[in-house]
Amino acid sequence: MKILVIGDTCIDIFRYGEVRRLAPEAPVPVIVPEYETVNPGMSGNVVENLKALGCEVEFISNKSKIKKIRYVCSKYNHLLLRVDENDSCENININHNLESIPWEKYDAVIISDYCKGFLTENDIYLISQRHSLTFLDTKKELHSWADNISFIKINNQEWENNRKFLQSSEIKNKTIITKGKNGCEFKDKLYPTTEVPVKDLSGAGDTFLCGLVVEYLKTRNIEKAIIFAQECTTIVVQKLGVATV
Repeated sequence: MKILVIGDTCIDIFRYGEVRRLAPEAPVPVIVPEYETVNPGMSGNVVENLKALGCEVEFISNKSKIKKIRYVCSKYNHLLLRVDENDSCENININHNLESIPWEKYDAVIISDYCKGFLTENDIYLISQRHSLTFLDTKKELHSWADNISFIKINNQEWENNRKFLQSSEIKNKTIITKGKNGCEFKDKLYPTTEVPVKDLSGAGDTFLCGLVVEYLKTRNIEKAIIFAQECTTIVVQKLGVATV
């Protein structure tokens, strides 16, 4: 399978350390660093998960470096603080790239939009017109610019943000809503998931999206794709940090 991923990416840094006391000058924990992990995040995590599932991936993303730095108590795996550096990036200006992208050689296009400035609503609309099978994960409020998208994945909070529009739009019929430990919903049907001990939810939505796309390309059955996507997600949430399936 050959997949094109378009979206904003970041560097995910997890700094683990020991916490034994509060600071004397303020009621905040003092963390003594032990080790850190560094890996691609946001759409970069989508790419890594697709590769882990055996796909050939091409990637269009921002050049500027967004960093998400998390400080974690290693003993309890408790997130103490997240620091986001350079929390925006340049726009792709897709109009200048449409003709140079060989759309026909990709089995699917994934748009992973974390709303950091890389993609506008019009960019997403133009991309969806260029390929017959597009998957969208976005932090934007949905509207008619997403009409041509094949399938949309949003989480429960994003569903609440879009509820009024989706309840009156045909887009609802191609929107998959992930609900964490409660599974996910598609066309008013709930797909339960297996309960597992959770270590970290970071990046789990990216993994779900990748599992969904890969299994859909294999079976052309969205229900089977949802079930496989959930199986992939239950694997990564049992790992520390942003992980691949």
